[in-house]
Amino acid sequence: MVPIIVSACLLGVKCKHDGTENFCPEVMEKVKSYPGVIPVCPEQLGGLPTPRVPAEISGGDGHDVWDKAARVYSRNGLEVTPSFIKGAEETLRIAGMFKAGGAVLKSGSPSCGCGWIRDGSFRGKHVEGDGVATALLKKHGIKVCHEEETRLIDSFFSQQR
Repeated sequence: MVPIIVSACLLGVKCKHDGTENFCPEVMEKVKSYPGVIPVCPEQLGGLPTPRVPAEISGGDGHDVWDKAARVYSRNGLEVTPSFIKGAEETLRIAGMFKAGGAVLKSGSPSCGCGWIRDGSFRGKHVEGDGVATALLKKHGIKVCHEEETRLIDSFFSQQR
């Protein structure tokens, strides 16, 4: 059985920026019979508190952050890029320790977003792209999908067994 990383907020852990969670019954249903689930919150792993001021990537996506072409800022203007980088690196380290075969991460997040994130304007607008942790996991060959990709999640878990 190959372990799978899952955004802790999707499993009901209150680690979201506002101190709540993003509980996803569909993900919980799929993972509760899968013994190799490793919950993570890259933002907490990067040392950010909960609750915390929400953050968004400015100037691109997570891949651009790794290329030093974009930065992560909180809504109050504080640059938090180093915390996002540290959290992504810790997530990758955990994935490596457990030899994780993939990840199911929270869509839209500046850390975990897979396929789309918010645009950095704090106006709720979405753009194509990946979060900082997702970009690093993908760069290291780890498959990533988000909670709304139920068909992919099904095939993903069946391939890992």
